[in-house]
Amino acid sequence: MNARTSWLEQRLAQDAAMPTLRDEVLGGLRRSPKRLSPKFFYDARGSALFEQICDQPEYYLTRAELELLDAHADDIAAALGEDVLLIEYGSGSARKTARLIEAMQGEARYVPVEISATALDQSVDDLRALFPALDVAPICADFTSFQLESHDLPAHARRVVYFPGSTLGNFETADAVALLKQMRRQIGANGAALIGIDLRKDKATIESAYNDAAGVTAAFTLNMLARFNRELQADFELAHFAHRARYNVALGRIETHIVSHRQQRIRVADTFIHFDADEAMLVEYSYKYSPPGFAHLAAQAGLHVQRIWTDAQQRFSVQLLVPR
Repeated sequence: MNARTSWLEQRLAQDAAMPTLRDEVLGGLRRSPKRLSPKFFYDARGSALFEQICDQPEYYLTRAELELLDAHADDIAAALGEDVLLIEYGSGSARKTARLIEAMQGEARYVPVEISATALDQSVDDLRALFPALDVAPICADFTSFQLESHDLPAHARRVVYFPGSTLGNFETADAVALLKQMRRQIGANGAALIGIDLRKDKATIESAYNDAAGVTAAFTLNMLARFNRELQADFELAHFAHRARYNVALGRIETHIVSHRQQRIRVADTFIHFDADEAMLVEYSYKYSPPGFAHLAAQAGLHVQRIWTDAQQRFSVQLLVPR
């Protein structure tokens, strides 16, 4: 299989079937209250800013997950078994993936699924440099709706969906269950899903992670508007909007909004959108789970939590799910 041809063909097929950026953005801006998908964060600049977020001192999630992988990669790889086809949702820079691949046993194959073509190309180049013998078949697509073509995949390999970070937490319950069901379909009866889950902890620690002192997260959030200016001929003035991230203790989630400082009318493509002063537009949830809470969520998708690994401070977990 020609890997680059494969992902280009899939991208063209996906683009033909999916709503346009214009339609999706205008649909979200016309809602009351306004709401946009966090996937719009990830253009080339957004992906680069997210990598910077991961290096901020307040952002414990990446450090905790990397610590976890350093301590448990061999055990995780043993639990996955030999001859694994690793399908990563939202692969980004794949720096966590490199640690896992290094520990994997037997012949490993890797299918990164990433919406940003720039980030995908860079991560594939980096992994091929680290692992010249690794069979890589990249797919440039939205991982929530891509098709995994069985005829392109080795029939005998164990399929494992890898979803590191805490991205599953960005989905509300019904959508998270739907995504887990998609994973279950793709892994088949003998596969597994390996998922990063941020654990519940005190409010101050969580809110600091999404409001770093350097303002990188704020720049990341507002870059969504800059992207619309570039790609949809919008006229957002970023100085007239602000990033806001607060932890809802009762619901166990960070709620991130873009807040309009003043009443204003914004042109997006060929449409004008009104914002009131102090109007908040939801752009992301980030759910935190207790182990029993996540097990209950997985069960709704027909999956069973077989193993859990955590960092030493039990801030973050990687959980292995198998079909029930």
